[in-house]
Amino acid sequence: MNIKFVVVGKLKEKYFKAGIAEYAKRMSRFCKFKIEEVKDEPTPEGASQAQMDKIMDIEGTRILDHIKNNEYVYALAIWGKELTSEKFAKEIKDLMTYGHSKITFVIGGSLGLAPKVLKRADEQISFGRFTMPHQLMRLVLSEQVYRAFMINEGSPYHK
Repeated sequence: MNIKFVVVGKLKEKYFKAGIAEYAKRMSRFCKFKIEEVKDEPTPEGASQAQMDKIMDIEGTRILDHIKNNEYVYALAIWGKELTSEKFAKEIKDLMTYGHSKITFVIGGSLGLAPKVLKRADEQISFGRFTMPHQLMRLVLSEQVYRAFMINEGSPYHK
C-alpha cells in the first residue's frame, strides 16, 4: 500500500515536521508514505477573484502533475463529506481490499483547490467546517491515516 500527500507549499515549522515524522515512522509498518510538496503561488494583497482563480489554477496544474491515473484521490475540501474515524478506516480497508493500493490525499493552499483538482478527486472529504492552516492539516491528516490503520488492526490506540 502506498499513501501519498500532495500538498501546496513548504512546511517550515519544526513542531509540525516533528509530528508528521513521528506518524510517518509509525505508518511505515503498514504502508509506504510520502509527502510531495508543490510550489505555492504568492497571492497579492487585495487580489481580485480573477487573480485568485488564476493562482488556484496554476497550483492545481502543479498538483495534478503529481497524480497518476491509477491513484485513488481524496481531496480535502471544506464542503466535502465528513467521516468518523471508524468510517474513514473502513473506507481505507475497502480500498485496499478492492485493489486500490495507491491512495493520494490532496491539501490545497490558502485559497483552496482548483475545480479541476476537485473534479479529478474520487472523493472530497472534510475535517469539519473550520478553516485550518494547511500545515496543521498535514499533521491532523497524518494522525488520522495512522489511526485508520490502527482501527483496522483492532489496536487499542483508537480508544
